[in-house]
Amino acid sequence: MKKFQNICVLKGGWSSEREVSLVSGAAIAEGLREAGYNVTEVDVQPDIYEVLTELKPEAVFNGLHGTWGEDGCVQGILETLKVPYTHSGVKASALAMDKILSKKLFHSIDIPCAPDMIIHRDELFKTDPMKRPFVVKPYNDGSSVGVIIVDHGDDFHENLEGPWKDTEYLMVEKYIPGRELTVSVMGDKALCITELKPKAGFYDYKAKYQDGMTDHIIPADLSDEQEHDLKDMALKAHKILGCRGVSRSDFRMDGDDVYILETNTQPGMTPLSLVPEQAAYLGMSFSELVGWMMEDASCER
Repeated sequence: MKKFQNICVLKGGWSSEREVSLVSGAAIAEGLREAGYNVTEVDVQPDIYEVLTELKPEAVFNGLHGTWGEDGCVQGILETLKVPYTHSGVKASALAMDKILSKKLFHSIDIPCAPDMIIHRDELFKTDPMKRPFVVKPYNDGSSVGVIIVDHGDDFHENLEGPWKDTEYLMVEKYIPGRELTVSVMGDKALCITELKPKAGFYDYKAKYQDGMTDHIIPADLSDEQEHDLKDMALKAHKILGCRGVSRSDFRMDGDDVYILETNTQPGMTPLSLVPEQAAYLGMSFSELVGWMMEDASCER
C-alpha cells in the first residue's frame, strides 16, 4: 500500500538548469504514473507557495535542479507547508551546493579534495592564481555550469564572458587529471560505479545532457579494493552532509589517488542520467526507482 497517492512533481524553475529540470520532471511524472500515482506537474514559478497551497498535494517529488531548487530554498517552503518531499532537506541541500562548506566537511572525514582557493573575480585575471592547469568554477552551482579548465597557452581573459561573469567570488581548484567516476547512493547503500569518458573535452554540461557526447562504462573497470573505497567515500559524503533519499558523488582518479569533486543532492533523472542507469544495471526499473524515492519522502528531512 502506497504512503501517498496524490502528488506534485516540481520541475523547471528559473535556474541555469531549467531545461534539464523540465526533462527530468517529465520523465519522473511518467514513471510515477506507471507506478500508480496521481501526478500533477508544476512548472515552478515564484508563486509556488500559493500554487501548492491551492493544490494541497499529499507529497512532492522535487525534480528541480540548480539554484533555489537544490540549495535548500524550496525545501524550506515545503517544510513550512508541512508537505513531505523527496531528496535531501534544507541543511544538507545548502551544504552540498556550497562547495566551500562541503569540502570542509569532506576534509574532516579524510575524503581527499583538490587544493583550492576562493578569489574575487576582479583579481582572477591579473595573474594566474595557481600553477596551470587549474579549474575555475562557481562555488554554489551544479551540473558543471560555468566550469572552465585553464590549460597551458589558454587566453584565460577571453572567458570573462562565461556563465559566472556576474559572480563576485569564484573557486579555483588544482586540475586533477585521470578518470572521471561517479557513485550513486540510495538510502544507506552505494549502488555501483560508472566511469565517464567524454568524447571531447571534459564532462561538462553539454557532455552530461547531449546524447552521444559521453560513453558510460558501467560497472567501471576497478579492482575490488578501489570499488570498495569509492563506494565507502560516496556513502560517507552522503552521511556527513546529512543527505536523504538519493545522492550522487563525483570523483577524479589520478593513478591510485582519488579526489571527490562534489555530491549532488538532486541528481538528474533524464534519459541520459546516471542514477537511473545505475539502478537499471542493478535490476530496478525507472518507475520502481521513482516509486521508491516517492515513498521515502517526508517532511523535516
